[in-house]
Amino acid sequence: MGYRGKVEEQQQARVMRARGKTLLEIATALQVSKSSVSLWVRGVPYRPTPRRTGPNQRRQPLRERRLREIADLDRAGRERIGVLTDDAFLAAGAALYAGEGSKGDGRVNFANTDPAMIQFFCAWLRRYFPIDEARLRIRVYLHEGLSLDDAEEHWSRLTRVPRHQFQNAHRVPADASIRNNRHEYGCCYVVYCSSPVHRSIMGLVRALLSSNAIPG
Repeated sequence: MGYRGKVEEQQQARVMRARGKTLLEIATALQVSKSSVSLWVRGVPYRPTPRRTGPNQRRQPLRERRLREIADLDRAGRERIGVLTDDAFLAAGAALYAGEGSKGDGRVNFANTDPAMIQFFCAWLRRYFPIDEARLRIRVYLHEGLSLDDAEEHWSRLTRVPRHQFQNAHRVPADASIRNNRHEYGCCYVVYCSSPVHRSIMGLVRALLSSNAIPG
């Protein structure tokens, strides 16, 4: 498939997502992988298509109201935040690392299952610090029974770190009590061994959490 065809597929996927289609429904219709669809539709507001009601099915007004409220608040949040200024982006990344990053000296280590957080952190790390791309490492934590190949391909595209720089994945036994695994690509660890970079990040974190940074 040529570049033009791929662009048309991506646009079609975004339209279907905006109409409430699931990732699986889009992937099936376009005959592509769910990981590709996940990347193509990132940022598209999503409201699930209401299920058809039958004689033995009831509407769920409380759930429908909750979904409408969430969608409305998502729109309000995007309008309120807008496009981050450079200073705001710097502070936001420091705050994210304060909550999700490792604090031990010598190594930057950020882990999350949320693709948006991983993508945000990688963009932030590359923007504000002198990163040697060849030294970036990714490690995936994944339940047994899920596709490691799909997971690593997903995180490689998202982080822009080639798979030959991935460390050995950590596989954990599947939890039989969980019927539907929400994290089909597992947890992604972004690793960068550099004391100067880690100390710079922690300096930002301490400055952010200091009393001087809190509005009066």
